[in-house]
Amino acid sequence: MNRRLYFILPDVPTSRKVEADLLLARIEERRMAFLGKRGVDLQDLPEATSTQKSDLMHGAFIGLFAGGVTGAAAGLCLYLYPQIIGLDVKQIVILAGAVVGAFLGAWIGGLLIGSSTPNIHLAEYQESMKDGHILLILDVPVNRVDEVRDIIKAHHPEAEDHGIEPTMPAFP
Repeated sequence: MNRRLYFILPDVPTSRKVEADLLLARIEERRMAFLGKRGVDLQDLPEATSTQKSDLMHGAFIGLFAGGVTGAAAGLCLYLYPQIIGLDVKQIVILAGAVVGAFLGAWIGGLLIGSSTPNIHLAEYQESMKDGHILLILDVPVNRVDEVRDIIKAHHPEAEDHGIEPTMPAFP
């Protein structure tokens, strides 16, 4: 089980030092993501992925729910009023409608809508990034959260700790 930590770092050189300290503490590079305002050269720092920058997962979950409900409603209508299509419809069409609707809803909600919408969790950091600061997103095991926070605070007092996201996606 992992937790997502957020830190605001003053600039790219400080970010590089934090990355080095975390690597020495055996935090894998794939667990770190740095994000700055558009156009900032992060050099060789691991940049946040499109999944971390966008609202893809949130959009997919909303689409899954909305599509499932809509598909089930369409299947129920076909079951109650089979004369619409002129066939004898079984009850399974309600389940099939819900499954197809959920799949299409997740696809449309996630890939088409969520991927083009900024991540709602990152909205509070936008002003800091506009001022030239760098956002560090860390995904660390629960048992190492305090250790990682202590390392960053001890070596980089200028880093602002912005807390822990209690739930983290299964895949970063």
